[in-house]
Amino acid sequence: MSRKKNFFAGPSVLPMEVLQQLHEDLLDYKGSGLSMVEASHRGQPFEDMYHECLNLLRELMGIPENYDIFFLGGGATLQFSMIPMNFLRPGTVADYIKSGTWANKATSDAKKLGDVHLYYDGTENNFTSLPDPKSVKPSPNSSYLYLCSNETIGGIEWQDWPDVGDVPLIADMSSDLLSRAVPVEKFAMIYGGVQKNLGPAGATLVILRKDMLERQNKNLTAYLDYRLHAEGEGLYNTPPVFSIWAVKLVLEWIKKNGGAEGMAKRAQLKSSIIYDAIDSSDGYYRSPVDAAYRSKMNIVFRLGSDELEKKFLAETKAAGMLGLKGHRSVGGLRASIYNSLPVEDVQALADLMKEFQRVNG
Repeated sequence: MSRKKNFFAGPSVLPMEVLQQLHEDLLDYKGSGLSMVEASHRGQPFEDMYHECLNLLRELMGIPENYDIFFLGGGATLQFSMIPMNFLRPGTVADYIKSGTWANKATSDAKKLGDVHLYYDGTENNFTSLPDPKSVKPSPNSSYLYLCSNETIGGIEWQDWPDVGDVPLIADMSSDLLSRAVPVEKFAMIYGGVQKNLGPAGATLVILRKDMLERQNKNLTAYLDYRLHAEGEGLYNTPPVFSIWAVKLVLEWIKKNGGAEGMAKRAQLKSSIIYDAIDSSDGYYRSPVDAAYRSKMNIVFRLGSDELEKKFLAETKAAGMLGLKGHRSVGGLRASIYNSLPVEDVQALADLMKEFQRVNG
């Protein structure tokens, strides 16, 4: 089979060996006589697989014991509401850093549920930069400070983290989970859809410091209550079994390839290949993002005209490269180069960029 080069922003590329393992075990999981996607979430073999997955996450991310780990449905979008429902207490504010499309959506939902203070609003710079982490200070009466670690559409990424003292720091890490080492202990909560770096669509990872459950608002309906999910290890209702199984296999692949540190080296190498092609083009390719906050996961760039961009996309498609069109809300071009994308595919894109400039420059 001829594999395409997958630059889609999500659902995104998975390691070939993970896909092969899913294929091999789909009908008969490890000789159990049934498929994992048929197995009850209240018994083996699911429970064994599930706890192996949670243990791998704790190991690879360095998650301390005072954090709960579980998976939910509803994508990151459900968390935009669940977070303020649970943690935005009456008489306080929630600080939000409005850094792009996904942080903006989270801010909009939170405003419907309580008082929101915009610590930072990137509207004026068209969401091409971020505040200096050292300058970030939450409000005196803040329930939490919220940020999105990597904006997939805008191509900006936090390179360091604010120190917010006793105020809980909450981060949406959907698009850069396990692409680098993260000091989990700095955060009260980390969450993210798994369909970028960790697996197929369908599951949302939640990493929640246990003391946050003492800060919860009361009288929440069952599924929207983090306490209920934490107490049941995410098994209050039927979990997204297939997605979790695939995540477990991807985590094994990450461990085999150097863990978070290995993924960070891959991300640095792959992103530098594309950014070097942009920066050495004498302005033929342009990245609108502040160089201090360039994403290593989602590289956005432009050509001199819409016509050139259409021609570029046609040539990449002919070369078996998919997903390079920028998000419909901003246009342009975007290369998403998540953990599982081979270095060779990234180099092929950079080579095509240079040849396209030579011919059309």
